[in-house]
Amino acid sequence: MQRLSEVTRGCDVQFGTSGVRGLVKDLTDRVVFAYADAFLRQVAPSSERLVLGHDLRESSIAIASACAAAAKAHNCLIDYVGVLPTPAIALYAQSMGAPAIVVTGSHIPFDRNGLKFYSLEGEITKSHETLINEALVDLSSDLTTPLPPVNQAAYHLYCQRYLDAFGERALAGYRIGLYQHSSAGRDLFADLFARMGAEVITLGRTESFVPIDTEAVSPEDEARAKRWAEEMSFDVLFSTDGDSDRPLVGDAKGQWLRGDRLGILCAQALQAQAVVTPVSSNSAVLTDGFFDCVAYTKIGSPYVIAEMQRLLSRYDTVVGFEANGGFLVASDLSVDGKVLKALATRDALLPLFAVLRQCRQEALSVEQLDQRLPDIYTYSDRIKGVAPELGQRFIEQLALEAGVLEVDLELDPVRATDTTDGCRLYFDGGRVIHFRQSGNAPELRCYTEAPSKLMARELNARALAWAVTQL
Repeated sequence: MQRLSEVTRGCDVQFGTSGVRGLVKDLTDRVVFAYADAFLRQVAPSSERLVLGHDLRESSIAIASACAAAAKAHNCLIDYVGVLPTPAIALYAQSMGAPAIVVTGSHIPFDRNGLKFYSLEGEITKSHETLINEALVDLSSDLTTPLPPVNQAAYHLYCQRYLDAFGERALAGYRIGLYQHSSAGRDLFADLFARMGAEVITLGRTESFVPIDTEAVSPEDEARAKRWAEEMSFDVLFSTDGDSDRPLVGDAKGQWLRGDRLGILCAQALQAQAVVTPVSSNSAVLTDGFFDCVAYTKIGSPYVIAEMQRLLSRYDTVVGFEANGGFLVASDLSVDGKVLKALATRDALLPLFAVLRQCRQEALSVEQLDQRLPDIYTYSDRIKGVAPELGQRFIEQLALEAGVLEVDLELDPVRATDTTDGCRLYFDGGRVIHFRQSGNAPELRCYTEAPSKLMARELNARALAWAVTQL
């Protein structure tokens, strides 16, 4: 037996905002087995089954086989569900009363991958992460094992969740453009949308992995969406990140909605009382009359989940969303008299279904529904290749000398500074600049907010250009 920290010493593998992330070259059989072994020992010690699935990254199957080997060493039945959206795997594990491991790097670059862990209660907490990091592990067994045949039950359960809640004709009359790329849910989405009555146009399918970041949509994907809108004439455009827990929803003009505005629209459509969201989200969520309670957290689904659980004692309907569009449900919800069970992990499908249902009820387009929100817009981008120590020093210095940015960029005075997660500066005139070191990759992220999309984008570009000179 040895400490997990000894096994991973010298590796670029660690917990980030949601799960373990690292370079593929460092995610060796030994390191992956050790993490899976630590998880099973510390978080799910008496489990007889492990639900296991993954995304479409080239490295994911090999990593999954090391996780399976750890399950075998613990005498766990390996319930292998194959390539599926992370929320589908989480839902199935919840229904089986079993822990789960999802092999995915989500949206991060191709040379990286990761592991997401689910306890019997759902997505693991930060305290679980500490237990795993401090665990003793046993590497005396075989470090890999062949994966068993795929169990299709998780696929069908996830589809049935939405067929039951929204109905088999929920998408009838809608023409949906489905940007498939290398999304883990690309085939399930096409199948489910068609079963719910939509005309589905599949677009952009790739055989190589494409790291789509729903919070920082690339110029190429923005241009691609507008071109498809002109050529295909759809009502809505839909896509997700790599493991299909974060949505990208575009209107009929091919304009992608920001994930935090989509989250507000979804929460409104579901008539949520309490909403939890990270501090980087659009402040339009605070608009009087939208929700009874709005709670801000650090960035990362574990923080959102923890706060949602705290609010359950005070509110009947508690939901959460992130700026990347991922939507979480802490309490059972009623949809036209049908129950949508709680699923406290990021989900990409619920925002689409909830928003389209609202559009149908009010005879509005997606664009018109979005336009009803206040003119507050966010934008995010990042500087790649910024080491965590360097980024953290930059942020700490900025928090101490916020006025420097105000002067250098000729902005209105700083009226407030928030260091909940990184350094978020509020300026007079409705502008916000927020810097944060990514927990998933060596990147310095920048979030901006302004009264128009163009202003938010331009402010982001100026802030990033300034940051480059300071690093």
